[in-house]
Amino acid sequence: MKKIVAVVGALVLAMSVLAGCGAQESGKNFTVGFDAEFPPYGYRADNGEYVGFDLDLAAEVCARKGWTLVKQPIDWDSKDMELSSGAIDCIWNGFTINGREDQYTWSVPYVDNSQVFVVAKDSGIASKSDLAGKIVAVQKDSSALAALNDEESEENLALKNSFEKLIEYGDYNTAFMDLEQGAVNAIAMDIGVAQYQIGQKAEGAYIILSEQLATEQYGIGFLKGNTQLRDEVQAVLEEMVKDGTFMKIAEKYSDFGLTESVCLGK
Repeated sequence: MKKIVAVVGALVLAMSVLAGCGAQESGKNFTVGFDAEFPPYGYRADNGEYVGFDLDLAAEVCARKGWTLVKQPIDWDSKDMELSSGAIDCIWNGFTINGREDQYTWSVPYVDNSQVFVVAKDSGIASKSDLAGKIVAVQKDSSALAALNDEESEENLALKNSFEKLIEYGDYNTAFMDLEQGAVNAIAMDIGVAQYQIGQKAEGAYIILSEQLATEQYGIGFLKGNTQLRDEVQAVLEEMVKDGTFMKIAEKYSDFGLTESVCLGK
């Protein structure tokens, strides 16, 4: 009888431990690293809350998985350190796959994006060739900077070499302040962010040049080799595509062209 009681007790204890592990997994924190000045993907709203398309997607994933979303703003040029140290679980913030394919474990692409130039409407700059001799702004470690430094693109390298100066900024808000003050003549940036920034300024004050700098795709970047977490998140994203939630979230940001840019499920 004592042996039976001992065995039953052991089984109950084991089941309790397993149940506890399951509860811990379903209630775990999911920490998303993002640039807090990169609308419409991640930014601080007027009420101080961090919002954006990518953060909305992450929140829905967490709701379905029973996880707690932790929105962690990061310095963009420190993103690799944040990821490798375990401070964040992924980089989810308009993060370009192209040129970084082997550096992270990626989700499938979910947005087709392009890099463009923003100038003042009255600047006299109408094409990329007009940027010769001009001061151009770009964000540090950004896709636009990578495009300008792309050694496989003779056109982009020649374009960069034609500038009087290329200035790297920590964020685009500061770059736009300098554009407004005339300290720079143009900003190279993602089209979605450009559309947002222009929408916040006086109507007609700024334009996007029709000639694109580059095109790319966005994905969610996980630590290299972390396929388990990638697969869990991606499976939920695919569920969201099937039931229409993914596009419903994109429609909240239709003013930024996201309904045309999203590519997951198309």
